[in-house]
Amino acid sequence: MIDIGVNLTSGRFNKDREQVLESAWAQGINALIITGTSVAGSRDAAALAASDSRRLFATAGVHPHEAKTWDEAAAQQLRTLVQQPQVVAIGECGLDFNRDFSPRPDQLACFEAQLALAADVGKPVFLHQRDAHAAFMPILRRYRDQLPGAVVHCFTGTGDELEDYLSLDCHVGVTGWVCDEKRGGELRELVSRIPADRLLVETDAPYLTPHNLPKKPKGNRNEPAFLTYVIEKIAQCRNESFEALAETTAYNAEKFFQLPRN
Repeated sequence: MIDIGVNLTSGRFNKDREQVLESAWAQGINALIITGTSVAGSRDAAALAASDSRRLFATAGVHPHEAKTWDEAAAQQLRTLVQQPQVVAIGECGLDFNRDFSPRPDQLACFEAQLALAADVGKPVFLHQRDAHAAFMPILRRYRDQLPGAVVHCFTGTGDELEDYLSLDCHVGVTGWVCDEKRGGELRELVSRIPADRLLVETDAPYLTPHNLPKKPKGNRNEPAFLTYVIEKIAQCRNESFEALAETTAYNAEKFFQLPRN
């Protein structure tokens, strides 16, 4: 099993990060991709990933919430960061018109710059899109042929949005949202439409704690060890075995991020 999106540098893991990792390994998780969401955060993610080069990897990017910080200095620092071997993708990058923590023109410019960087350095992109599909797709479409891969992280969209992503040969990341009985109904219907070779799984920890956990964790904090509950629910929705889905999604992650085989 491979968790393609975990915010392991979050302060919510400061007191027990090593224990969280040990729990993940004990649960059978083979590798984690640590998400970078700012230049500083990406630097921290890369440093953490470097501590275990067999099982920890990182993305480096500027989240749309942080797009207002994007400038030439940030672009140069990110370009340097992505040369490190443990950095396996550009991102988290994209558009978020739901909260607009950064002005939309800044989001658009930051997103396009990171796609251009990914095309230039030949690394896949780890994408974020919320309430911005109409603006997101034309930008991604312009660069898609130049990118070795693209994964739409934490997909919670509509069937039409899913088809748009698949038409661009994108991978789709599914989180514990699928386990939410109130909010995840549409996603549970759609996961069976994701081609087996395009499906990836993630926790987005410490967020999006799976609702099918037998016991609510302290502080409702999600952990990479809980990836098994995400896989379990997706397998039920797709009428597949847990083992088959775990193996397929791990293989997809290894291939997408060009990870070494353990």
